[in-house]
Amino acid sequence: MRISAIDFAILALYLAGITLFGARFRKSQNNVRDYFLGGRSAPWWALACSIVATETSTLTIIGTPGIAYAGNLGFLQLVLGYLVARVILCVVLLPQYFQGEFYTAYQLLEKRFGLRMRRAAAVVFMGTRALAEGVRISAIGKVVSVAFGTGERLSIGIVAVLTLFYTFEGGMRAVIWTDVIQFILYLSGSAAAFFLLLHKIPGGWAGVTHAAAAAGGKLSIFDFSLSLTRSYTFWSGLIGGTFLTMASHGTDQTIVQRLLAARSERDSKKALLSSGVIIFVQFTLFLVLGVMLFVYAQQAGWTPPAGDPDRMFPEFIVRDMPIGMAGIVLASIFAIAMSNASGSLNSLASSSIMDLKSVFRSRSAENSESTAAGSANSMLRRSRRMTLVWGGVLVGLGLVKWGPVLVAGLTIASITYGGLLGVFLLGTWNRRANESGALVGFAAGILAMIAIHLYTPLAWTWYVVTGTLITFLVGSLASLAASSRTNQSAGATGET
Repeated sequence: MRISAIDFAILALYLAGITLFGARFRKSQNNVRDYFLGGRSAPWWALACSIVATETSTLTIIGTPGIAYAGNLGFLQLVLGYLVARVILCVVLLPQYFQGEFYTAYQLLEKRFGLRMRRAAAVVFMGTRALAEGVRISAIGKVVSVAFGTGERLSIGIVAVLTLFYTFEGGMRAVIWTDVIQFILYLSGSAAAFFLLLHKIPGGWAGVTHAAAAAGGKLSIFDFSLSLTRSYTFWSGLIGGTFLTMASHGTDQTIVQRLLAARSERDSKKALLSSGVIIFVQFTLFLVLGVMLFVYAQQAGWTPPAGDPDRMFPEFIVRDMPIGMAGIVLASIFAIAMSNASGSLNSLASSSIMDLKSVFRSRSAENSESTAAGSANSMLRRSRRMTLVWGGVLVGLGLVKWGPVLVAGLTIASITYGGLLGVFLLGTWNRRANESGALVGFAAGILAMIAIHLYTPLAWTWYVVTGTLITFLVGSLASLAASSRTNQSAGATGET
């Protein structure tokens, strides 16, 4: 074991404490409204922290410094789009989610198009979220292999089982409030690493800037080139980042579920907008950490373990952090892994139960918590069992080797996000769109993005934009064609 016994004890104490804290919310779970929406009782600031903790992951904590270590601060251009998207969502989609008692994002699609569209979107969400979360869970294995010098399977199993336990017991309330604790912990740990690096680098911040400039513009941010094959330019960041976040925060059940858990539409908007400010500060911190790691590594004469920049931050924690602090920062990385997993488990279970399973029982089943107590309890039991099922799926996917974790996770999501966002915008902006056209556009958008990913050099930051446009245009044309066929059939029937 490479870390000290004290650091190991701190990590073990954290894992036990956060698990027991989350499990204590079991007493407040009386129906699916409690289990999936936390009874809509969480304050907006807690939801803001939960949103940030959800879109942050172990990929972010170790992958973002890795990007800056190998390149520069150009990733920050993408974060500009994250901010713009939040404003647009507050105007375009968020008000629609509060025009009824919604449990999932895809109920809005059923309201606009029909049940088939809702089910199709839910299936795509579940596949995308499971794969993306599998990448996130696998990232914790990299941290543990550096910290303990052991394999990755055991660590993945421990994190998954503990997270599954408190999510199973405590539902959405446990997810939100453990997110708040985990958010504070990982941000504090990252800030501690920043100040420690600043202390270790000769000359402090001036020494960092001088060495980074000498290395070829490590602190540069903006690239105004019009290239479609470069991932981090101003235009791909602003436009691509906007579409990516509109999709992730407007159509992905994992984030939308938190927005739906707000006490009111106003609180939901406050949570979403304030999370944007936090996320900008956070990504700036992570990227600067990557540059500082580069400068420190150059001076200390060490290179990424196995040539993998994603391992630089964990390596620094183990090699150079004082005893006690290393345990806290490692706990913070475990914290964000557990936060992501818990949110994904609850959102996957909610979409499975509300969007798919209810179809096979009855259209009224999704409101069963308002019927007899026995029916409500039965629905709650099914929800918990579905959480267990998805826990097993995520553990299996977490054992897959995914390569560079941050880009892998974002690429997986970006392939399908365009189809999801495109069909939501189709329903919002094209009043003539119908379910048949929406389904055709949805399928076309996703299949086109798979082909583009496999056979073109288009940068992943343009994926959601491209997929959205294809889905919207094909869906509009297919809706027009379907309407024409319907009118012709009606006319022929009238003539006869």
